[in-house]
Amino acid sequence: MTGRYEQSSRRKNVRRARRRRQTEKVLTAGIIAAILTSFIMVIGVAWKAAGLSIHDNSTVAEARTKNMNYDMQDGSRQDHQKLNTDLPWYLTLVNRQNPVPDNYEPELIEVQGGERVDKRIYEPLMEMLEAAKEGNLNQLPRVVSGYRTRETQQSLYDEKIAKYKREGYSENEARQMAEQWVAVPGYSEHQLGFAVDINGAAYDVYLWLQENSYKYGFIFRYPGNKTQITNVAEEVWHYRYVGVEAATQMHEQGVCLEEYLENGAAGN
Repeated sequence: MTGRYEQSSRRKNVRRARRRRQTEKVLTAGIIAAILTSFIMVIGVAWKAAGLSIHDNSTVAEARTKNMNYDMQDGSRQDHQKLNTDLPWYLTLVNRQNPVPDNYEPELIEVQGGERVDKRIYEPLMEMLEAAKEGNLNQLPRVVSGYRTRETQQSLYDEKIAKYKREGYSENEARQMAEQWVAVPGYSEHQLGFAVDINGAAYDVYLWLQENSYKYGFIFRYPGNKTQITNVAEEVWHYRYVGVEAATQMHEQGVCLEEYLENGAAGN
């Protein structure tokens, strides 16, 4: 009898212990659920205050990053707009953060092929193209794009977005991809008249230009290793006039225009 009683008692103790553990698990789960619910509510309130929804694809971190980028761009825009007023005309910075100066109207001249450029870069441009014949099957390279009006830039921008949309990208994706190749209207160097896209009969002409354009005051504006700074994909055909002194320094230092101006080298 004693043995049976002890076995029965042990079974009851085991059952009590199991029930106790189950109860503890339920309580623990309830506490965790309450904490998570409170956390989600707090996040939801924060997102709502920020103008976001829990169903948005953007996360809070992404939203903060975007806001930081916008703030940095605004600050950069103001700084460079002030900087542009202190620089010679040929170092005017126009990029994704810095628009073409207000009321800007270049004095233009036509080059062979029908494109137009600022008349102040005409002579060094033609000298460079003439010298570049040695890397272009002894043919004069052509300027296929020079000065652009805002309307022309808008048309190119819209066409590039439409192209990516036809390929199946969303409006936002198409816009982001287009801006790697075509500047937003009002933010294109081509609207200054100092930038040219050059077409060669042989690819070697682009190698020649990369090595020699600085001698004529031009820079290879968008090299592939500077994309994170310029925000423009590599364009081997795009050259920009900055003057012989600045172009030589940039070539020797291996920097792009943004870096050159940021380092204060323009004042040297």
